[in-house]
Amino acid sequence: MQLRLQKILSQAGVASRRAAEKLVADGRVTVNGATVREMGTKADPAADDIRVDGRRVEGPERLRYILLNKPVGYVTTRSDPQRRPTVVDLLGGVREYVYPVGRLDYDTEGLLLLTNDGDLAAWLTHPRHGVERTYEARVAGVPDERDLDRLRTGIPLDGRRTLPADVELLTRGRGGPAQAGHHDRQGGDSVLRIIIREGRKRQVRRMCEAVGHPVRLLRRVRIGPLSDRRLKPGDWRELTEQEIAALRRACRRPPAAASPREA
Repeated sequence: MQLRLQKILSQAGVASRRAAEKLVADGRVTVNGATVREMGTKADPAADDIRVDGRRVEGPERLRYILLNKPVGYVTTRSDPQRRPTVVDLLGGVREYVYPVGRLDYDTEGLLLLTNDGDLAAWLTHPRHGVERTYEARVAGVPDERDLDRLRTGIPLDGRRTLPADVELLTRGRGGPAQAGHHDRQGGDSVLRIIIREGRKRQVRRMCEAVGHPVRLLRRVRIGPLSDRRLKPGDWRELTEQEIAALRRACRRPPAAASPREA
């Protein structure tokens, strides 16, 4: 069966689809001895001799779906030029070429999905699907209702407004319960639950900074239908078949909100 080269390389665990496209563009992929540089080229993994840097690409690897509770101090990548520890360093015993789906900042902790299923990874990261990510953010001071409404309706970042978000004040400064309509911007830290449907760089931190309540601690607690409060930082587990099916269903749902016009 003829498949696009980047899909073949992704299924074989050689690289993510985006990285596979770069391999092709750099002339590092051959099909039956001929170098291929054209995107969209197809081949038959069962019949054609497909090689990357001269090494033959074997058949598809077993698909792995791993949920990791990323600690602070790890970068969300397979390798780091600065030699910082990466999330892959935490996956002892995983031989397949899995890669992170989306990113969590170096100083952010929480749930991260790693897989070698290129199709699912592409669906989860494409903004068109609007898969929700839920964060708990400890912020400085106490956001008032105006601050919360600004976060909900969208914050201009880099000339483009963020998509509408769900924002709830869980606890207010000095450790007291959240109070509707409370406008004390001082006091101690507060905790917000923020649900976003896009993945712009350091988005939650920048949104909170824009309303004057910088993030002190940020944790992702849910990815679409996935959550696991029992998973300790640094630990990981395989997804169940039911969780994988739920993720696929989440990708096929229509977006929760249309993208607003650019600011």
